[in-house]
Amino acid sequence: MNERFDFSENLPSLAEVPHVHMIAVGGSGMSGVARLFLADGVQLSGSDNVDLPVLDDLRAQGARIAVGYAAANVAEVPDGAVVVVSSAINEANPELVEVRRRGLRVLHRSQGLAMLMQGRRGLAVAGANGKTTTSGMATAALTSLGEKPSFAIGANVAGLGVNAAPGEGDVFVVEADESDGSFVVYHPDVAIVTNIKDDHLDFYGTSATLAKAYATFAATIAGDGLLVACADDDGSRALAHERREAGARVLTYGRSDDADVRIVSEHGAGFTWGARVALPGGREVELALEVPGAHNVLNATGVLTALVEGLGIDADRAAQSLSAFRGTSRRFEPRGEAAGVRVVDDYAHNPGKLDALVRTADALKESGRLFVVFQPHLYSRTQNAALGLAEALDRADRALVLDVYGAREQPVEGVSGRLITGAMTSGAATFTPTADDALAVLLEEVRPGDLVVTVGAGDITHLGPRILEALERR
Repeated sequence: MNERFDFSENLPSLAEVPHVHMIAVGGSGMSGVARLFLADGVQLSGSDNVDLPVLDDLRAQGARIAVGYAAANVAEVPDGAVVVVSSAINEANPELVEVRRRGLRVLHRSQGLAMLMQGRRGLAVAGANGKTTTSGMATAALTSLGEKPSFAIGANVAGLGVNAAPGEGDVFVVEADESDGSFVVYHPDVAIVTNIKDDHLDFYGTSATLAKAYATFAATIAGDGLLVACADDDGSRALAHERREAGARVLTYGRSDDADVRIVSEHGAGFTWGARVALPGGREVELALEVPGAHNVLNATGVLTALVEGLGIDADRAAQSLSAFRGTSRRFEPRGEAAGVRVVDDYAHNPGKLDALVRTADALKESGRLFVVFQPHLYSRTQNAALGLAEALDRADRALVLDVYGAREQPVEGVSGRLITGAMTSGAATFTPTADDALAVLLEEVRPGDLVVTVGAGDITHLGPRILEALERR
């Protein structure tokens, strides 16, 4: 499905690769993969266009890192080396032009990660919503159980402090990102699909093509492996049915009456949530979570299913281990409190994520009001999902919507944050094009007891500290 990479090709083993060069090595995902290569003893070089702090960390581990892209950076890369690139790197990059001229093998970041997973039991988590948190839960639980997993996910795991690390155990947890079709390369032993939603249609084009990609991903699970699919989501439920018809081993989880692993009852207060879960055969276990939200109860049930039915871990021990999870960065991450106002930051950027976030925040606002400051991400997503984003934001007491963070996309005429505020019905929305505009409104309106959540996949994450500093001054 990806015109630049052949995700069906056989990958070399690490023993066959004398050297790896990584272009855009400073990115969150790429730097995590780089750390894993270095931990496995691979000779590594790389480059990035910004001198980020993580580059010094990689240098300290033995990597040769250049700042700025230039053909000269790959002059000493030996023949037979593999070059790993970020999706953000286009074909005009001078290093990529040079390595293609030399005939070196070029792989996508996910293919480099798949090489590192060889020989380990893979647990892959896919889905439009919840895959980072669910991957973090699985990693924290396995670590608590003493399984010492390797992992590579989309955000730092609280308590572990990193988003990727090698482990001594035989389990490798990976967040399988569907955004560019690359999630088909991992061939896991166990896979969790949290949900299938119309996201990344700028790449897939149609819902049918997206669903086909998930079907391809599920078909890559090892022959005797397990697909764990959410019964409460129409897309993943349909995928589960399709794979069962094909003879694959499948278990569903959720609140639905026909789920194989079913949430029987649940409760929550503040940041402590729990549930009673019925496993196949009628056995029940109790979950006690230290992260808030009904969506996290659902995520934990998926992880429980994978640990018990996929990896063979005792049910009681698996249930208890989930209490070790304290969250991941930018997933309802507390930023602090000033003048009686709490500030939280979150990465939610599509309707499902945003709806779950607002529901959770609304339950935690206590006596005050919920202010959501949302920065739309991508013009295509804003255009396609404005109504769903508006419906989610309508649950807030007050919503401030910034202009679109375009990232890799060029502006589209008529597509801005106004598309969302114009679709809202609560009357509590304001289009604040910039972070400065939103900050000015907040300083006028917030009062002690209020909860402010900054939300989006762009640079809005920097607004939280500014809010706290301004409130302190006020």
